[in-house]
Amino acid sequence: MEYFTLARVLHVLAVVLWIGGVSMVTTVIIPAVKKMKSKEEQIETFEKIEGRFALQAKITTFITGISGFYMVYVLDVWSRFLEPRYWWFHTMVIVWVLFTIVLFVLEPFILHKLFKKYANKNPEKAFNIMHKAHWILLLLSLITIAGAVAGVHGFLF
Repeated sequence: MEYFTLARVLHVLAVVLWIGGVSMVTTVIIPAVKKMKSKEEQIETFEKIEGRFALQAKITTFITGISGFYMVYVLDVWSRFLEPRYWWFHTMVIVWVLFTIVLFVLEPFILHKLFKKYANKNPEKAFNIMHKAHWILLLLSLITIAGAVAGVHGFLF
């Protein structure tokens, strides 16, 4: 298998695991945790699950970034970033940068402490804010994926 094909396979698999995990957290885990009786159980359960997913998300965003930039480099399609019809190139990078900043900087150094502090004071509000943030990231990710799949198959706006 040539390197470009391997990069594309790794890119797609990484995106599936990464955004699929975000979808699971957003649509299943957070709603289930929000229905738990005690705030201690909510916080403990969410941190256990999210902590395990954070490693997967870090690895898959890293693979997504490396493979994505490699494919742009090999194809020498940097000029697509200058063309509005390739808007999904921009959103791929924006989504990747957002998640990379959240996973590698904000979550470990700021968000984890902030969430724990506010979840102890008002768990309902803390989980609602976090749930809305997850929905925004998920929807942006799904729009990007739809645009990318359509774009690579010739459907350009």
